[in-house]
Amino acid sequence: MGKRNGKTDGNADLRNVNLRNADLRNVGLSQEDLAHELPAAEGGEETASAAVGAKPAEVGAGSETEQLKAERDALLDRLARLQAEFDNARKRAVREQQEFREFAAADVIRNFLPILDSFERALKAGGGDSNANDFRNGVELIYRQFQDALQKIGVQPIPALGQAFDPRVHEAVEMVDTTEVADHHVFDELQRGYKYKDRLLRPAMVRVARNSRG
Repeated sequence: MGKRNGKTDGNADLRNVNLRNADLRNVGLSQEDLAHELPAAEGGEETASAAVGAKPAEVGAGSETEQLKAERDALLDRLARLQAEFDNARKRAVREQQEFREFAAADVIRNFLPILDSFERALKAGGGDSNANDFRNGVELIYRQFQDALQKIGVQPIPALGQAFDPRVHEAVEMVDTTEVADHHVFDELQRGYKYKDRLLRPAMVRVARNSRG
């Protein structure tokens, strides 16, 4: 009886296990699923691993802060460089605009120079009678007014007659043998030269003395 009962109980336990496995398969769960569903073990091991994991997190936060500071310093340096470049570009643009205005004004003024030449020729051709004198006085008045207007905008005549020849502002068209003027000095001015501020509009066309006596 005892053996039979033991065998019977064993068979019953096997049947129960098979039934449980069948139930698990019916609901789509496995032993591994059940293992995942079980709560994590509590105790000292979990607390110890959490404490160990806290130190790397703190180290990582410190390194991230240092990296952010380095990026901030790099951005500030780049901003300072860009500001300096912008300031230089602004100054260069202002200077180029000023030069452009002076260049444009120089081209306009250059067109007036033949008028001055005509005035000078008319003054040299004045006669001796009263009508000629009146004409000359009128031309002289206009000539002075024109010279004053040019001087107000920065146009200045280049001194030439009796001056030492300067190839930067004088253009020699002839060498004249004479003892009246020192050697390599301007003997005669054929056409007056002009400057606009520090810019040469045109050189003075001159005849240069060649004096063997010095």
